[in-house]
Amino acid sequence: MVEELLTAAIATGVGVAVYMGAAARVVKQYERGLVFRFGRLREEVRGPGFTTIVPLVERLRKVNMQIVTLPVPAQEGITRDNVTVRVDAVVYFKVVDPASAIVAVEDYRFAVSQMAQTSLRSIIGKSDLDDLLSNREMLNQGLELMIDSPAVGWGVQIDRVEIKDVSLPETMKRSMARQAEADRERRARVINADAELQASHKLAEAAEVMSEQPAALQLRLLHTIVAVAAEKNSTLVLPFPVELLRFLERSAPPPAAAPARKEPAPAGPASEGPGPAEVADAAADALDGAPVPDALGGPVDGLMLDAPPPEEEREGLRE
Repeated sequence: MVEELLTAAIATGVGVAVYMGAAARVVKQYERGLVFRFGRLREEVRGPGFTTIVPLVERLRKVNMQIVTLPVPAQEGITRDNVTVRVDAVVYFKVVDPASAIVAVEDYRFAVSQMAQTSLRSIIGKSDLDDLLSNREMLNQGLELMIDSPAVGWGVQIDRVEIKDVSLPETMKRSMARQAEADRERRARVINADAELQASHKLAEAAEVMSEQPAALQLRLLHTIVAVAAEKNSTLVLPFPVELLRFLERSAPPPAAAPARKEPAPAGPASEGPGPAEVADAAADALDGAPVPDALGGPVDGLMLDAPPPEEEREGLRE
């Protein structure tokens, strides 16, 4: 009798263990469980944790609630300005209604993927090439709205849509490179012309200031010479300015008073012409009034010989 009771208890325990093993289910934190009883969906959605179902009567279907990253294959199309491009994108979505995602659509992942490809081709045909290259934010928003409209009935929410890359033909790339180069060249020329205009205004103002002070022009010339001579790789030929000579002439001290000249000897008879003594006196007078040559290469007015030539030169002239 005791053996029979022990055997029955063991059998009951084994049956309960088998039943619990078949009925026990674990739903993870990022999942939700849908229970189908004889094929009919129960209204209760099982949350994360441990749960049980009736074996052979109920079936538990788990739905992932995480954000899904779905790459959209590259789609080739013609833009509104007749340029052939290949565009690929990526879609981020998640399930917000597990019952609709399982009951309303057969495979919500495949449905979202096909809708994304169709919407991407439609966006390509409605946009210009410049919009695809520089105005992607607006295109991303339009693409998100086009995919999200039918996905709402599937229990899916589109979180974000991004256009990843736009592939252009090689001929179009070369044309765009030439256009960009020409535009940069145009801007460089405009900038250079503007700089020349501003420099001309500044030079005109500088010339007006230097015209009031002639010494400023000389200082500027000396600064230029210093800048050129710093290289030490060329020979500098400097024309000496006449204004500097005039400046030195004005700054020179006044000349000393010349001594009284000797009276010329009386002329001889008219028929005989001037004698040797008269010729010597005239040459001495000419030498007495000759200007002193300047060290810079020209005469300086007002600087004359202060003494008559020596007696030996006069004797030579008489002979």
